[in-house]
Amino acid sequence: MWVTELIWLPDVTEKLAAKHGLSVNEVEQVFLNGPRYYRIERGHREGEDLYAAEGRSDGGRLLVVFFVRKRDYRGLVISARDMYPSERRRYGRK
Repeated sequence: MWVTELIWLPDVTEKLAAKHGLSVNEVEQVFLNGPRYYRIERGHREGEDLYAAEGRSDGGRLLVVFFVRKRDYRGLVISARDMYPSERRRYGRK
């Protein structure tokens, strides 16, 4: 799977900074550093499902990014956060 471009909504970028201490740049680094993708659920529109990308920022921070993959291979970022311990263990095993 690949994502050609990320779509950012102002409310999401504000939430990431205020609640999770994440910058847009850190989240984009996850996609550039070869993340693992998981489909979370089918979307309300055909071909637009909700996915999670697990990966590492350039600073070594382990993150999960939730996004809707659009039909044109762009990703609409919904949220992002640090991995939970169980996610870190799963990420370390693969």
